[in-house]
Amino acid sequence: MTDPLVSTAWLAEHLGDKDLRLLDASWFLPAEGRSGHAEYLQRHIKGAVFFDIDAISDHSTDLPHMLPTPEAFAEAAGKLGLSREGTIVIYDSWGVRAAARVWWTLRVMGFDNVRVLDGGLKAWLAEGRPTEAGEVTPAPTTVTPKFRPELVRDVEAVKGLISSRAAQLVDARGGPRFRGEAPEPRPGLRSGHMPGALNVPFDSLINSQGRMRSAAELQAIFEVCDVDLGKPIVTTCGSGVTASVLALGLARLGLDKTPVYDGSWSEWGGRSDTPVETDL
Repeated sequence: MTDPLVSTAWLAEHLGDKDLRLLDASWFLPAEGRSGHAEYLQRHIKGAVFFDIDAISDHSTDLPHMLPTPEAFAEAAGKLGLSREGTIVIYDSWGVRAAARVWWTLRVMGFDNVRVLDGGLKAWLAEGRPTEAGEVTPAPTTVTPKFRPELVRDVEAVKGLISSRAAQLVDARGGPRFRGEAPEPRPGLRSGHMPGALNVPFDSLINSQGRMRSAAELQAIFEVCDVDLGKPIVTTCGSGVTASVLALGLARLGLDKTPVYDGSWSEWGGRSDTPVETDL
């Protein structure tokens, strides 16, 4: 497994490659009051097409941006001009956040040569690299549906893990939310965490420049948080976005088959049949 991240210098060197597809996956929580697509239209890295996490999702559920069916994803990927033979690089305007969710989604859907731009648009702009405005419309491709179920966990599987302890549940939310001290940003959800879960806030994996920390630093962070890197792990968060940051960090450590609980706390905290613990 090569590093799942690429540098801004690497992208600048390869930006004109014919087999490279660049995706802008900028996304924000409703409370942040920003629109990823609007900001993409104002400014993006040259040639990037916009990947809308909310639009390319399962619209049959009220849970946010759940994975679509493989068939629906293949159709959307074709409209974005994606190909399993080429290299796909994903970035977002936060640094490393929503791009990790799209990286995970693409891998679930059978795309192997997928990377995340370390530092994202923030790092690109800080280095004075060029951007463009407006929509980019790629030539469409034909994509055959594929699905890798081993990279996804659902609510029933996570319930089983709580009793079996066959894998560690690692939660990417901030400490106050995990401990039940702070309310959830989405209304109607209980506060707390899954019984036995461990807490590794996703932003602890990111440095002040928005880049992911080195492999040695990542290993130390997980170990300080009592995560055993030699045992199976399933990541979770609020809605499956920052759980993917943990999965990306683990992939940087060579653990590139870590599953994500897609529904995460948006599902777990909103049900009456799922156990919840707090540290209060």
